[in-house]
Order: sequence, then C-alpha cells, then structure tokens
Amino acid sequence: MKYTIILTAILSVLLWSCARETPKVKHKKTMTTSKGNMKNIKVVNAEDPICHMKTAEYIKDTTIYKNKVYGFCSTYCKDEFNKNPEKYAHQ
Repeated sequence: MKYTIILTAILSVLLWSCARETPKVKHKKTMTTSKGNMKNIKVVNAEDPICHMKTAEYIKDTTIYKNKVYGFCSTYCKDEFNKNPEKYAHQ
C-alpha cells in the first residue's frame, strides 16, 4: 500500500511538471527603449505572441511568417515563435 501511494505521488509530480508547456520568460516590469530598438516597422501583432508583452513601443526582433512581419521583445521569444509558428500566429 505504501508503494502505491509513493508511486502515485511521484507520477503526479512528473505529470504536473510536464504539463507546463508555456515558456516562462522573465522580463523587467518596465522596459526602456534603447538604440537597439527598431523604429517605424509595421508588424501584424500588437503584443508579443509568446510572452504577451506590448510590442508597439518595444520591438527588439522580427520574423516573417506567411508574408506577414511579426515583432518580438527579444530573440528568445522570436526563436520560440519560429519553433512552432502555427501555434502562435492565430492568436
């Protein structure tokens, strides 16, 4: 009986940890503009599809998917988008 409870607890922890699919991007609460920001770029998204940060004022990187330009707050978010663009393009 002890082994069943322990096994159930271990499997529950493993399943719970594997279920977290969304990347956890840690950003500062306020981002300041710098020379590295891109200006006057028209993108189809008002917020980063990965971390949901507003991209209108802070675009650090872009990518093109199906002839549309998507803006991102960081290279990490762009790389996550490029891994599976279908998942994020419709949001």
